[in-house]
Amino acid sequence: MTGRTSSTVGRPILVSQRAAWGRWLRGSPSALVPLAVAVGAVTGLGAVGFRWLITAFTRMFTGYDDYSGLGRVASTHWPWLGFWFLLLAPVLAGAVYGPLVHRFAPEARGHGVPEVMYAVRHRGGRIAPQVSLVKALASALCIGGGGSVGREGPIVQIGSAAGSTVAQLLRLDTPRVRLLVACGAAAGISATFNAPLAGPFFAMELILRSFTAESFGAVVLASVTADVVGRTMLGDHPFLTLPAFAVRSPTEYLLYIALGIAVGVVGVAFSKVLYLVEDACDWMWRGPEWARPAVGGVLLGGLLIALPQMYGVGYPVLENAVEGKYVIGMLLLLMVGKMLATSLTIGIGGSGGVFAPTLFIGAMAGTAFGMIAHGLFPGVTESAGAYGLIGMGAALGGATGAPITAVIILFELTGEYSIILPLMAAVVMAAGTGHLLSKKTIYTAKLWRRGVDLDAPTSEHRDFTAADIAIPTPEPLNEHASLDDAAAALAESPFGMLPVIGADGRYTGCVSAQDVAEMLGEPDHPQRIKPLVGQPTAVTADAGAEEILAKLSGRGGSGLPVLNSDQTALIGWITYEAVLAELRPSPTTPERAP
Repeated sequence: MTGRTSSTVGRPILVSQRAAWGRWLRGSPSALVPLAVAVGAVTGLGAVGFRWLITAFTRMFTGYDDYSGLGRVASTHWPWLGFWFLLLAPVLAGAVYGPLVHRFAPEARGHGVPEVMYAVRHRGGRIAPQVSLVKALASALCIGGGGSVGREGPIVQIGSAAGSTVAQLLRLDTPRVRLLVACGAAAGISATFNAPLAGPFFAMELILRSFTAESFGAVVLASVTADVVGRTMLGDHPFLTLPAFAVRSPTEYLLYIALGIAVGVVGVAFSKVLYLVEDACDWMWRGPEWARPAVGGVLLGGLLIALPQMYGVGYPVLENAVEGKYVIGMLLLLMVGKMLATSLTIGIGGSGGVFAPTLFIGAMAGTAFGMIAHGLFPGVTESAGAYGLIGMGAALGGATGAPITAVIILFELTGEYSIILPLMAAVVMAAGTGHLLSKKTIYTAKLWRRGVDLDAPTSEHRDFTAADIAIPTPEPLNEHASLDDAAAALAESPFGMLPVIGADGRYTGCVSAQDVAEMLGEPDHPQRIKPLVGQPTAVTADAGAEEILAKLSGRGGSGLPVLNSDQTALIGWITYEAVLAELRPSPTTPERAP
């Protein structure tokens, strides 16, 4: 009898501990450490597995680890076909990944990063869990079968989906879901490039589109963890072998500025060609979407026969260009060929990124520029390969609108401090040129074409405080109320959360319907709500619109309490609806989900 009583008493304690653990995980800044590390480790493993898949599928089709630098040679598996196997490989790959993507994860089609940006801005960071697996298989098949796309975009989407899945499994709130998505994106870039510095800046510049100390700390942890996992399993080797160089003369900086402008134009041209070809494919195709990659693979195969250097990611070709193994005419042909091959791969419904193709195009344009400059000014210029390296960063900064990421990733790839000044000059000029020629980047243009403007203002009138627009406070619960009474009150409330007050009438926190429902599902749940009372972000009476909207992020369905200045008394409740009723709507284009 005594043992049973002890066990019965112990169970509510265990339930209370679980509730406390859940509140710590969802609300404490220190909880971001294990969460970020977990996402980084999962993404690092995913990056290793994804690279293995690409190599495996490339070997399956060609017999080689990387076909792009070999020229027009036959597959070791089908030697009797000669180089004509290039016509068949994209068709067979498309026949597999086309139905796979169409059936299980349509968002896995395309280059991935815009879908992550959309999910963070408009879906609270929530990405379907199956996206990781489908994206990995589809992109690996596409690249292994000759698709002229990169692996960085897919691993960003894979890592982001992993971060979102972890957050959803733990039932974290929307701000933390978004942050873990960014952690996955940073980890993906870090593990792919062996670039732990570039990953966080990529996540902050392009995914979160804001910089805060807490967010930066989390994405750095995820990035470092993923890089450690990648280096442990794949070795501490750079993914590209690039030559070192130094600036020969101060006059050469003028040439790098000119290079930045020229490559900025090329980057914008790539974005225009990409969506022009995609529009042409949309206009021509009248069949089912699942069959589009296989049928379109015939066109891609024909292009590969003409220019086999376009097979897959093409890093060996990029290295050859930077090392000066091509003449100017060939460099320009490869640049235009990559634009067309990548655009066609995406246009027929392929799955892969545009990050690596942008680097490729920048390397070809930069090396060609360097050859011309070296021919005109041999005494004051570095080798053409130096301009190819700078061109890679300039193209990336100009096309993506992420100049910080472009500078850091090229610095990490080379490890040469001497690259910093000319790189910064070229990247800034390329980014400025790109912005002048097009208000949309290669990523945001995809969303803008679907009616989604990530930069659209949310309001035009913001001259009010929380006290001005607060609605009446929902009937508060007493901190000693029973769990059943709380469940009944929450069932009748239009909000997913209710405030809680103490015996003296002072505000003590809130209790959510989710926590109450979880506890009621336990066999020996606590009888009172006090162990479940948490402290969500509250809005003070004098908070302005910017602060209100920031704190309401992820609380659209429940709202938040409005408190007096010392946060002891409830004076109202704030919701998105109350804010929107006060704001004058902007005449923006209606959004359509990708």
